[in-house]
Amino acid sequence: MAPKIPDSVEELRAAGNQNFRNGQYGEASALYERALRLLQARGSADPEEESVLYSNRAACYLKDGNCTDCIKDCTSALALVPFSIKPLLRRASAYEALEKYPLAYVDYKTVLQIDNSVASALEGINRITRALMDSLGPEWRLKLPPIPVVPVSVQKRWNSLSSENHKETAKNKSKETTTAKGRAPSAGDVERAKVLKEEGNELVKKGNHKKAIEKYSESLLFSSLESATYSNRALCHLVLKQYKEAVKDCTEALKLDGKNVKAFYRRAQAYKALKDYKSSLADISSLLQIEPRNGPAQKLQQEVNQNMN
Repeated sequence: MAPKIPDSVEELRAAGNQNFRNGQYGEASALYERALRLLQARGSADPEEESVLYSNRAACYLKDGNCTDCIKDCTSALALVPFSIKPLLRRASAYEALEKYPLAYVDYKTVLQIDNSVASALEGINRITRALMDSLGPEWRLKLPPIPVVPVSVQKRWNSLSSENHKETAKNKSKETTTAKGRAPSAGDVERAKVLKEEGNELVKKGNHKKAIEKYSESLLFSSLESATYSNRALCHLVLKQYKEAVKDCTEALKLDGKNVKAFYRRAQAYKALKDYKSSLADISSLLQIEPRNGPAQKLQQEVNQNMN
């Protein structure tokens, strides 16, 4: 017997939610779109439902890396129900991916006015603040768009959510607290991280190591699970004589891949520059256990031994 085809807004939304949970973002988006058309064809206003559908479709676009359409749908959702947390967070993430940091900052800050415990917004504010300081300088706050003041009524509405929504929010917050490092990125996140890493690699080839660091750092925001991104950024730190930062990046790289030869070599170089010869020799020894005939490592070992004598 063929499965029943969803024919109501509620059924279409539920089917879209199921597809989204299964990672089928294109199919979910199509179902939300059908639900929106059906809802709008009714002619009776249901702003809450319509806002949720726009926000859900925006989540699909975000997962697929379509940040422009994500922003459009989040804006539509917020026009219907202002100060809704999910579309604000999704729009902030899209703005961040597009490097529109001032706009991302405004949305994250708005969320924190509504609920100052939302972990993803707190993490987002920290990331964006660093990016704004780097790009706009110490007066970065003066160059931000105005941040809307959230009415008290909105905060009360948020606090009086149903117990079911509270449970779901608590579960989401628990997940959000573990997303900074070691999180399981979506396929879209991984692809975006890969593109940014390649952009960083091209900048290294051109000798623009400072800009390459920015690209690698942005890549790691999307996925912090690739050892090579850390070891590549460590190379840039070495060239810029930022030896302590190079050590940190190599350490992160080796946590992910204990046989990353480049990470061992670059950390040994950084330790040598910091005159920590014992740690440098330990890394070289580990490297030579993996690649006994590694010429650059053998040469570095001789140099470090000479410095110790």
